[in-house]
Amino acid sequence: MTRYLTIQSVLFVCLGNICRSPLAEGALRTLVADRGLDLLVDSAGTGDWHIGSPPDARAIQIAADHGTDISGLRARQVAPADMDQFDLILAMDSSNLDDLGALVREDARAEICLALDLVPGRAGGSVADPYYGDAVDFAIAWSDAMVIAEAIVDRIAGDS
Repeated sequence: MTRYLTIQSVLFVCLGNICRSPLAEGALRTLVADRGLDLLVDSAGTGDWHIGSPPDARAIQIAADHGTDISGLRARQVAPADMDQFDLILAMDSSNLDDLGALVREDARAEICLALDLVPGRAGGSVADPYYGDAVDFAIAWSDAMVIAEAIVDRIAGDS
């Protein structure tokens, strides 16, 4: 699915880096640790509103409910240097993907796509932003983060 034989680094990107992308980062970090894999995992936002802030309390709670601690993460804005640091940069929705397109150079290392493009049957889909929603919306975002993380880990395990 990616142009790389192996994936060694993944960056998740959403709008503010306080809901969807830290959930995905936490989900993938947990699965990678559980399976003893070596992978650089990070998250960032296309906007600068929340730089330095922890994830939304509701995101922290839903991750904790599933045994994952994301409380120590801090929001940052995606940077042009990320295009060379990461093998795979995964946008949570098409708007994030469009914003990333403005940063990428033709010779960039990273492959950039929608996160759900890695999940069979979900290509082209978006992880819904739960920010203006409730606990149910955060549970849905966590579920999407887990299926994305599982798809990445399955790919990595298949590459080994």
